[in-house]
Amino acid sequence: MRVVFMGTPDFAVPSLRLLAEKHEVVLALTRPDAVRGRGRKLVASPVKQAAQELGIDVIETTKITDEVFDALRQAAPDVIAVVAYGCLLPQRVLDLAPYGCINVHGSLLPKWRGAAPIQRAVFEGDERVGISIMRLVMAMDAGPYCRQASVELGDKDCATVMAELSKIGAHELLAAFEQLEDGTVTWTEQDEGQVTFAAKIEKAEMLLDPACDALANVRRVRAATDAAPARLMVADKGVRAMAAHVASSGLGSGEVQARKGHVVLGCADGCLELDVVKPDGKREMPASAWASGLRGDSIRWERA
Repeated sequence: MRVVFMGTPDFAVPSLRLLAEKHEVVLALTRPDAVRGRGRKLVASPVKQAAQELGIDVIETTKITDEVFDALRQAAPDVIAVVAYGCLLPQRVLDLAPYGCINVHGSLLPKWRGAAPIQRAVFEGDERVGISIMRLVMAMDAGPYCRQASVELGDKDCATVMAELSKIGAHELLAAFEQLEDGTVTWTEQDEGQVTFAAKIEKAEMLLDPACDALANVRRVRAATDAAPARLMVADKGVRAMAAHVASSGLGSGEVQARKGHVVLGCADGCLELDVVKPDGKREMPASAWASGLRGDSIRWERA
């Protein structure tokens, strides 16, 4: 099939690469280059970089203008694949391709419609996380789905889950395209009574808090991203928790124990141990290395 691909982040790249192996991807749409890193340089999106490697024409845009729509129409796609594009699509785009716009959504719909489905699932400690292959409609993430796949969440962090689901989503998307071609696809309407929403994670939600229980704080660490890091203050100094786990200790809420390479924090119910940290202004390091700089028996920790 002739495919137009729409996507932006790393999560979308496996889908683009797999579709390009099996179908004719004639055009890729992605968000424009963005300023990233300490050097504040313009960096192309992961989808743009992959498309250029594959020799696929790229359009960078944050909205479907008349000019962009004309390019889409000239591409004459049989289907439009959408994977974390980051832009709303108007009805004329949804209606353009005979097979419509098919999306890889990062949740088991109707649970976690919205902007941050995988992060919310990790934040809330869902038992399983997954993807849905759905047909886009004008309402947000409300279209029917034809395929779903899931994995156990366990103690995985957000980055690990995203990488895993991006590959699963690519294979499920390819399988859906095969079903579209041979006429065996079956669409399931979502149960509106079971809908939950995954709002964007705010930085304030990710702050570790001694007034919360240990598991809630560990889930914050696992759900953290660069845009919304899991931060705290230890001995009046800011630090980002990169990895942590629930630990056994008799510490009270707000107390800190830094001994023999272990940093344990007292919470409202139980304790958590920091495994990897990134102190403000410093590189990421094992908590065991950071622990050597913590002195005193009366160290406290608090929200950043």
